[in-house]
Amino acid sequence: MTVSGQVSAAIERPPAIPKPWTGARILGVALLLLWALLGVGLIVYLVGAWNPELFDRTFPAYMRGLWVTVKLVAVSMVLGSLLAIPIAWARMSKNRIASALAYGYVYFFRGTPLLAQTFLVYYGLGEYFASIRPTLQELGLWNFLRDAWPYAVLAFTLNTAAYQAEILRGAIESVPRGQWEGATSLGLSRCVTLRKVILPQAMIVALRPYANELVLMIKGSAIVALITIFDLMGETRRAYSRSFDFQTYLWATIIYLALVETLRHLVDWIERRITRHLFRH
Repeated sequence: MTVSGQVSAAIERPPAIPKPWTGARILGVALLLLWALLGVGLIVYLVGAWNPELFDRTFPAYMRGLWVTVKLVAVSMVLGSLLAIPIAWARMSKNRIASALAYGYVYFFRGTPLLAQTFLVYYGLGEYFASIRPTLQELGLWNFLRDAWPYAVLAFTLNTAAYQAEILRGAIESVPRGQWEGATSLGLSRCVTLRKVILPQAMIVALRPYANELVLMIKGSAIVALITIFDLMGETRRAYSRSFDFQTYLWATIIYLALVETLRHLVDWIERRITRHLFRH
């Protein structure tokens, strides 16, 4: 044994500090027990109220609604990410007019409810297009524009573009200014610097906020049931109106939880993959 090992062995570790039962600790334990009781109660209720006939009858509709939800969120997120790029660029621009317009866009869509935005798009544009229906019929667009789907996609795209623009802007501005200066000293153009140097670092910072925005979009997508789109929540409302069985909403809740939990694990895996070079093994 080395001298340092003998010294460390001779030194006694101090006793562990006892953790007193403070009010905060008692409250935390009580809340954990309450959640555990609620979970057990939910399981007991589902087991006791299990209706296999109702489940077999509504399960295909739930899967159709889930597919509509996933498709709506995926299309809106992709279109929103494309729209967010010029908005974020305008927000960082030194042009006051472009920056002010981008700020106004972000301020409006982040400061008003998604439900109100969806109603404005659906009823506002819908009423306008209905007034020019003959023209749209001649152009062959009426069959598409009379459906609620394009209005929901448009409303969700405009909403998420505002949030994604701020996420992207914050992630880019979090990269130290020295990265730009170092790339310039190497003779790299701003476009190459942004694509090869800045964005790879910014995406690591933006991954978690993007994941949070995706989760919020999944949960917020339930409001499209109010404009006659039969997504997961729309199919749930229809199942409840036919059976008046409360467990139909519990099934929808479990499906939403499973979807979000799957997404969380996927983001954790992506984060481990893209940040493995930041850790020492």
